Amino acid sequence: MRFLHTSDWHLGRSFHRVGMLGAQADFIGHLVTTAREREVDAVVVSGDVYDRAVPPLSAVELFDDALHRLAALGVPTVMISGNHDSARRLGVGAGLMGRAGIHLRTDPSACGTPVVLSDAHGDVAFYGLPYLEPALVRDAFGVQRPGHEAVLAAAMDRVRADLAARPAGTRSVVLAHAFVTGGEPSDSERDIAVGGVASVPAAVFDGVDYVALGHLHGCQTLTDRVRYSGSPLPYSFSEAGHRKSMWLVDLDAGGSVTAERVDCPVPRPLARVRGTLDDLLADPTLAPHEEAWVEATLTDPVRPADPMARLTERFPHTLALVFDPDRPPDDPDVSYARRLAGRDDQQIAEDFVAHVRGAGPEPRERTVLRDAFDAVRADEAVREGAR
Repeated sequence: MRFLHTSDWHLGRSFHRVGMLGAQADFIGHLVTTAREREVDAVVVSGDVYDRAVPPLSAVELFDDALHRLAALGVPTVMISGNHDSARRLGVGAGLMGRAGIHLRTDPSACGTPVVLSDAHGDVAFYGLPYLEPALVRDAFGVQRPGHEAVLAAAMDRVRADLAARPAGTRSVVLAHAFVTGGEPSDSERDIAVGGVASVPAAVFDGVDYVALGHLHGCQTLTDRVRYSGSPLPYSFSEAGHRKSMWLVDLDAGGSVTAERVDCPVPRPLARVRGTLDDLLADPTLAPHEEAWVEATLTDPVRPADPMARLTERFPHTLALVFDPDRPPDDPDVSYARRLAGRDDQQIAEDFVAHVRGAGPEPRERTVLRDAFDAVRADEAVREGAR
């Protein structure tokens, strides 16, 4: 069986205030063309279809167009909700859409109920694991303490139990939206850390033939059977080095996997440049970036006059300007943002405690802080789901 693995469309999202709807429409056209020309048997979309729980009408219309075009091809599509989606909203009409071959899997309780497709070699069971917010599904899955590994393990237990009851030789594909250990994140993914641990081991997914992951925006191979497709478009300058693509996956009669990367259309290349303003304006090696979307980091010791206006004379598509004067790390003028770079909410809170009282939090206090962050995250998920 041949299928396309994609994820993280983020319909409705912009890139540094540049609207991306046209580029997203181009990607949908590319997806449909690839599905037709490469004669795929299915398309899988591993979450974050939209960029927010209540997407703009233009994004909903593009989503509707994508589904109509895939249904018209007669290509079954299996799709799950991600942490940016409202699972309840995305799942509206799922039963009716299923009759047209568009299978939306947004209900955590249905993790063990697959979409079964067949080819010349028999059945392939596609199991959709939507994004599982641990605090919201812990009771349904019977886990003692909310955590990503615990709830995903419980969901996979249901998958393996269902698969074991099917005829021998049934092949299996799991769609999941999660941060799996070994994956490389970027700046454009929403943090999903719960209990101080965001990632789960790839071994959680043992026992199936292919795992189509979503959430991280870079295309990545964790194992031959566990892969991220990444987002089809860039959504932060941290993705400047990404090659945006989909996986074209072939699953043979015995469940062996071969996968080929299919490149996605590039609306405009990204470039990150760094140096003094005068150097950036004069450096001939930067000529290839003059038509790119540019993030410029200025290292001038004193902020120069009119830097953006001067930069856009050479780089007309400059979208981000960062000031980072070359100074020693212990310089008191080093920015607060630079000191906090790479630290999560828990670490920042513990640093604050240490700053105001001269000693870091005790283990019991760390637990209180962690539980507070988890409670806020769960409350946000409930409020988004109810919108």
